[in-house]
Amino acid sequence: MTDIRPFRRGDEPALTEICVRTADAGGDATGMFRDDQLWADIFALPYAARHPDLAFVVETDDRRVVGYIVAAPDTDDFERWFAQSWWPSVRDRYPLDGAGERERGIIAYAENRAPGRARHAAEFPAHLHIDLLPQLQGQGFGRRLIDRLLAALAARGVAGVHLVASEENTGAVLFYPRVGFTALPSEPGSRAFGRLLSPGGRIPA
Repeated sequence: MTDIRPFRRGDEPALTEICVRTADAGGDATGMFRDDQLWADIFALPYAARHPDLAFVVETDDRRVVGYIVAAPDTDDFERWFAQSWWPSVRDRYPLDGAGERERGIIAYAENRAPGRARHAAEFPAHLHIDLLPQLQGQGFGRRLIDRLLAALAARGVAGVHLVASEENTGAVLFYPRVGFTALPSEPGSRAFGRLLSPGGRIPA
Protein backbone atom coordinates (compact mmCIF):
# COMPACT_ATOMS: atom_id res chain seq x y z
CA MET A 1 0.00 0.00 0.00
CA THR A 2 1.35 3.43 -0.97
CA ASP A 3 1.25 5.96 1.87
CA ILE A 4 2.72 9.21 3.17
CA ARG A 5 5.23 9.35 5.99
CA PRO A 6 7.67 11.90 7.46
CA PHE A 7 11.05 12.29 5.78
CA ARG A 8 13.83 10.22 7.31
CA ARG A 9 17.59 10.53 7.02
CA GLY A 10 18.57 8.19 4.22
CA ASP A 11 15.77 9.41 1.92
CA GLU A 12 18.11 11.92 0.26
CA PRO A 13 19.04 9.75 -2.77
CA ALA A 14 15.36 9.19 -3.51
CA LEU A 15 14.61 12.91 -3.20
CA THR A 16 17.47 13.59 -5.60
CA GLU A 17 16.19 11.12 -8.18
CA ILE A 18 12.63 12.44 -8.01
CA CYS A 19 13.80 16.04 -8.21
CA VAL A 20 15.89 15.35 -11.32
CA ARG A 21 13.20 13.30 -13.04
CA THR A 22 10.66 16.14 -12.64
CA ALA A 23 12.92 19.22 -12.89
CA ASP A 24 12.39 20.10 -16.55
CA ALA A 25 8.99 21.82 -16.21
CA GLY A 26 7.66 18.57 -14.74
CA GLY A 27 9.62 16.36 -17.13
CA ASP A 28 12.86 14.40 -16.84
CA ALA A 29 15.99 16.57 -16.64
CA THR A 30 18.44 13.64 -16.47
CA GLY A 31 21.62 14.49 -18.36
CA MET A 32 20.67 18.13 -18.92
CA PHE A 33 23.55 19.35 -16.74
CA ARG A 34 27.06 18.01 -16.20
CA ASP A 35 25.98 16.85 -12.75
CA ASP A 36 22.32 15.98 -12.18
CA GLN A 37 22.80 16.58 -8.45
CA LEU A 38 22.65 20.33 -9.04
CA TRP A 39 18.84 20.25 -9.21
CA ALA A 40 18.47 18.57 -5.83
CA ASP A 41 21.18 20.65 -4.17
CA ILE A 42 19.09 23.74 -4.91
CA PHE A 43 15.45 22.66 -4.85
CA ALA A 44 15.15 19.64 -2.53
CA LEU A 45 18.01 18.62 -0.26
CA PRO A 46 18.61 21.94 1.54
CA TYR A 47 14.98 21.96 2.66
CA ALA A 48 15.17 18.43 4.06
CA ALA A 49 18.42 19.35 5.80
CA ARG A 50 17.18 22.60 7.32
CA HIS A 51 13.57 21.62 8.10
CA PRO A 52 13.25 17.82 8.15
CA ASP A 53 10.05 18.14 10.20
CA LEU A 54 8.43 19.89 7.22
CA ALA A 55 9.42 17.22 4.70
CA PHE A 56 7.11 14.33 3.84
CA VAL A 57 7.45 11.52 1.32
CA VAL A 58 5.21 9.08 -0.51
CA GLU A 59 6.41 5.51 0.01
CA THR A 60 5.23 2.37 -1.79
CA ASP A 61 4.64 -0.95 -0.09
CA ASP A 62 8.07 -2.10 -1.28
CA ARG A 63 9.61 0.93 0.46
CA ARG A 64 10.39 3.00 -2.61
CA VAL A 65 10.06 6.75 -2.17
CA VAL A 66 8.22 8.08 -5.21
CA GLY A 67 7.21 11.61 -4.20
CA TYR A 68 7.95 14.34 -1.68
CA ILE A 69 7.07 17.77 -0.38
CA VAL A 70 9.55 20.07 1.37
CA ALA A 71 9.20 23.58 2.76
CA ALA A 72 10.72 26.48 4.61
CA PRO A 73 8.44 28.14 7.19
CA ASP A 74 10.26 31.49 6.98
CA THR A 75 11.52 32.23 3.48
CA ASP A 76 13.88 35.05 4.42
CA ASP A 77 15.46 33.03 7.22
CA PHE A 78 15.87 30.06 4.88
CA GLU A 79 17.42 32.16 2.10
CA ARG A 80 19.91 33.62 4.58
CA TRP A 81 20.92 30.12 5.71
CA PHE A 82 21.09 28.88 2.11
CA ALA A 83 23.42 31.73 1.14
CA GLN A 84 25.63 31.57 4.22
CA SER A 85 25.78 27.85 4.96
CA TRP A 86 24.28 25.50 2.40
CA TRP A 87 25.43 26.84 -0.94
CA PRO A 88 29.05 27.44 0.16
CA SER A 89 29.18 23.77 1.21
CA VAL A 90 28.29 22.51 -2.29
CA ARG A 91 29.16 25.27 -4.79
CA ASP A 92 32.64 23.93 -5.64
CA ARG A 93 30.92 20.97 -7.26
CA TYR A 94 29.38 23.26 -9.86
CA PRO A 95 31.96 25.51 -11.56
CA LEU A 96 30.69 27.93 -14.17
CA ASP A 97 33.52 27.08 -16.57
CA GLY A 98 32.17 24.65 -19.15
CA ALA A 99 28.54 25.03 -18.10
CA GLY A 100 25.83 25.50 -20.71
CA GLU A 101 23.54 28.50 -20.75
CA ARG A 102 20.72 26.96 -18.72
CA GLU A 103 23.09 25.42 -16.20
CA ARG A 104 24.83 28.77 -15.76
CA GLY A 105 21.45 30.34 -15.13
CA ILE A 106 20.57 27.83 -12.40
CA ILE A 107 23.97 28.30 -10.74
CA ALA A 108 23.54 32.08 -10.91
CA TYR A 109 20.13 31.71 -9.28
CA ALA A 110 21.72 29.78 -6.40
CA GLU A 111 24.54 32.32 -6.08
CA ASN A 112 22.09 35.20 -5.87
CA ARG A 113 19.63 33.80 -3.36
CA ALA A 114 19.29 36.12 -0.37
CA PRO A 115 16.68 37.27 2.15
CA GLY A 116 14.33 39.95 0.88
CA ARG A 117 14.28 38.79 -2.73
CA ALA A 118 11.23 36.52 -2.68
CA ARG A 119 8.41 38.67 -4.00
CA HIS A 120 5.60 37.20 -1.92
CA ALA A 121 7.39 36.34 1.32
CA ALA A 122 5.85 39.19 3.33
CA GLU A 123 2.27 38.02 2.81
CA PHE A 124 3.10 34.31 2.49
CA PRO A 125 6.24 33.72 4.58
CA ALA A 126 6.61 29.98 3.91
CA HIS A 127 7.38 28.42 0.54
CA LEU A 128 7.31 24.85 -0.71
CA HIS A 129 8.48 22.42 -3.39
CA ILE A 130 6.52 19.30 -4.29
CA ASP A 131 7.39 16.57 -6.82
CA LEU A 132 5.84 13.22 -7.70
CA LEU A 133 7.09 10.65 -10.18
CA PRO A 134 4.78 10.37 -13.22
CA GLN A 135 3.30 7.01 -12.22
CA LEU A 136 1.97 8.57 -9.01
CA GLN A 137 0.43 11.69 -10.48
CA GLY A 138 -3.34 12.01 -10.71
CA GLN A 139 -4.01 9.67 -7.77
CA GLY A 140 -4.57 12.24 -5.03
CA PHE A 141 -1.12 12.06 -3.45
CA GLY A 142 -0.27 15.63 -4.38
CA ARG A 143 -3.31 16.90 -2.52
CA ARG A 144 -2.51 14.68 0.48
CA LEU A 145 1.07 15.95 0.61
CA ILE A 146 -0.17 19.55 0.46
CA ASP A 147 -2.69 18.89 3.25
CA ARG A 148 -0.03 17.25 5.43
CA LEU A 149 2.36 20.15 5.00
CA LEU A 150 -0.25 22.86 5.51
CA ALA A 151 -1.33 21.24 8.78
CA ALA A 152 2.28 21.26 9.96
CA LEU A 153 2.77 24.90 8.95
CA ALA A 154 -0.50 25.97 10.59
CA ALA A 155 0.55 24.21 13.79
CA ARG A 156 3.62 26.45 13.80
CA GLY A 157 1.45 29.55 13.39
CA VAL A 158 2.71 30.29 9.86
CA ALA A 159 0.45 32.87 8.19
CA GLY A 160 0.69 31.64 4.61
CA VAL A 161 2.71 29.74 2.01
CA HIS A 162 3.66 30.43 -1.57
CA LEU A 163 5.39 28.69 -4.44
CA VAL A 164 6.61 29.46 -7.93
CA ALA A 165 6.26 27.06 -10.87
CA SER A 166 7.48 27.24 -14.44
CA GLU A 167 4.82 28.55 -16.79
CA GLU A 168 5.65 25.58 -19.02
CA ASN A 169 4.69 23.13 -16.29
CA THR A 170 1.03 23.08 -17.27
CA GLY A 171 0.17 20.24 -14.89
CA ALA A 172 1.40 22.22 -11.90
CA VAL A 173 -0.29 25.42 -13.06
CA LEU A 174 -3.62 23.57 -13.17
CA PHE A 175 -3.02 21.66 -9.93
CA TYR A 176 -2.44 24.44 -7.41
CA PRO A 177 -5.80 26.22 -7.81
CA ARG A 178 -7.51 22.86 -7.32
CA VAL A 179 -5.90 22.53 -3.88
CA GLY A 180 -6.82 25.99 -2.66
CA PHE A 181 -3.99 28.18 -3.93
CA THR A 182 -4.64 31.53 -5.58
CA ALA A 183 -2.64 32.90 -8.51
CA LEU A 184 -0.31 35.77 -7.56
CA PRO A 185 1.51 38.38 -9.66
CA SER A 186 4.34 36.53 -11.39
CA GLU A 187 7.59 37.14 -13.20
CA PRO A 188 7.75 36.37 -16.94
CA GLY A 189 7.98 32.64 -17.59
CA SER A 190 6.73 31.65 -14.14
CA ARG A 191 3.48 31.32 -12.23
CA ALA A 192 3.28 32.11 -8.52
CA PHE A 193 0.59 30.86 -6.16
CA GLY A 194 -0.22 31.52 -2.51
CA ARG A 195 -2.47 30.20 0.20
CA LEU A 196 -3.24 31.90 3.49
CA LEU A 197 -3.27 29.78 6.63
CA SER A 198 -4.31 32.31 9.26
CA PRO A 199 -7.91 33.52 9.76
CA GLY A 200 -8.78 36.89 8.31
CA GLY A 201 -5.88 37.00 5.86
CA ARG A 202 -6.22 38.35 2.38
CA ILE A 203 -4.77 37.55 -1.02
CA PRO A 204 -2.96 40.65 -2.34
CA ALA A 205 -4.18 42.06 -5.65
